[in-house]
Amino acid sequence: MPNAPEQAPARATNFIKNSIDDDLARAAYAHRTWRGTPGAAQEQAGAAPDPAHIRTRFPPEPNGYLHFGHAKSILLNFGLAKEYGGVCHLRFDDTNPEKEEQEFVDGITDSVNWLVGDRANSPTYFASDYFDWMSDFAEKLIAHGDAYVDSQSAEDMRMRRGTLTEAGVDSPFRARSVEENLKLFCEMREGKHAEGAHILRAKIDMASPNINLRDPAIYRIKHAHHHRQGDKWHVYPMYAYAHPIEDALENITHSLCTLEFEDQRPWYDWLLGKLADLGLLTRPLPRQIEFSRLNLTYIVLSKRYLKQLVDQQHVAGWDDPRMPTLVGARRRGFTAAGFALLAERIGVSKSDSWIDMSVFEECQREVLNTESQRRVAILRPLKLIIDNYPADQREDCFAPNHPQDAALGKRTLSFTRELWIEREDFEETPPKGYFRLAPGAMVRLRYAYVVKCVGVDKDALGNVIAVHGEILPETKSGTPGADSVKVKGNIHWLSAHDAVAAKVRLFDRLFSTAYPGRASENFLDDLNPNSKEVITALVEPALVNAAKEERFQFERNGYFVADLVDHVPGKPVFNRAVTLKDSWAAGK
Repeated sequence: MPNAPEQAPARATNFIKNSIDDDLARAAYAHRTWRGTPGAAQEQAGAAPDPAHIRTRFPPEPNGYLHFGHAKSILLNFGLAKEYGGVCHLRFDDTNPEKEEQEFVDGITDSVNWLVGDRANSPTYFASDYFDWMSDFAEKLIAHGDAYVDSQSAEDMRMRRGTLTEAGVDSPFRARSVEENLKLFCEMREGKHAEGAHILRAKIDMASPNINLRDPAIYRIKHAHHHRQGDKWHVYPMYAYAHPIEDALENITHSLCTLEFEDQRPWYDWLLGKLADLGLLTRPLPRQIEFSRLNLTYIVLSKRYLKQLVDQQHVAGWDDPRMPTLVGARRRGFTAAGFALLAERIGVSKSDSWIDMSVFEECQREVLNTESQRRVAILRPLKLIIDNYPADQREDCFAPNHPQDAALGKRTLSFTRELWIEREDFEETPPKGYFRLAPGAMVRLRYAYVVKCVGVDKDALGNVIAVHGEILPETKSGTPGADSVKVKGNIHWLSAHDAVAAKVRLFDRLFSTAYPGRASENFLDDLNPNSKEVITALVEPALVNAAKEERFQFERNGYFVADLVDHVPGKPVFNRAVTLKDSWAAGK
């Protein structure tokens, strides 16, 4: 009987994919009318949306750097577009000129490119490309009686807004005529009124149980310079007004956002539906779908908290390798593939939950283990002198570049009389179960010989400054006698004649508790004082000329990366990305 054909692995699914599958099955977007996208120089003329494909978007505000939480949204939006043969837009929601800078635009773009790789079919847009359209739409809403200029103070507006259990109260300016509202809005746009004097609001229902529908603000006065529009505008749209319009103008099919926007969906649908009824947008309209955000222990993801860490110099900047920003993660040595593996493991759901940092770190270890060639580095050196080895002799020992990938070959380590070993690999009075070097004990020098400790040198204070040993010549690795003597310990080493000094930064978690600030209500109280240690280590000569961002496993010490900023050939600087094992599991 012939063998049954192999079945393809089941396609991973989730509630968002199920929704997309349903939309495509019923041809929900088959009748989209392509009107072109304002300011979209990135798309070729006639690049109409394919009804069999989807369009998603990732819409960051350029007022800071992206953090770990954004990674989940980026990977979800770009990943779905790729899986369904669609397009994902990178769109900057630059509607708040006082907090936005080109520096953040550039930083966000670099982080997205790093995380998703190929963006050949991913155009970049800006909300500010649509300011003329948004202003025109606002005028049409006013003309149709669906928006009005409110001249209350901010405090009066708050007082009249109501609560979750009490209805709001109509503004005394809600009954202004269409003509007066149009005149005032025009004056606001021309810069004739002070900030805070007026605000444009949608006219919906101040008694709505959903506070977001109680006449939400859609335009405010700001006499601020915009990083792309200059001083052209004196009014700027609110994010909640601008965002749905951007989605519709870009022919987005599925507008994916985190659960905190769930209560905003009725406003999103009301606005787009009203503009479509006025003939300003064409149906079918985008659908907003919410999913749970990424919550990781031992970090903070509030932009305000991250800015506070930088401004108060608790860290060395947005790209400090301890920061939970994507620029910090990249400099730390974390991989984009590790973020993708985390996203795959935690999945997509409608329920908020906490993911332990150890899950993220283990994803990084898995990727780094596969990608990283091995090298030797001695972080805290102690001299080992081989008494029965000639001072003028040198011989080659061979170490694999990767123990699971023979195709990467081997490299040469020179064995000499004087070596460096890790200080923690010698104990003069070893505890029970210690299988490394101690007086009278034997260990294997990895890739070389079995060595027996025969003595120590001490300084005037009694500190061990050198260890003396004797090798067993018949036990060299790779020779027939290599296994003639059995030992339990195996330690790494470098020739004292070849080792090169390198600056090494040992990074750890920035916070010492899983939920920073929960106990004291001040997240700064939980900063980990041991989150960074800078040492001078000794490394293989080959590491001196490592390329920036080149990653290695320093044998027995962890995964390290050549620093993106400070590392230069001849003056190596390495950052520890993550240890080989979870050092926090035992209650560090």
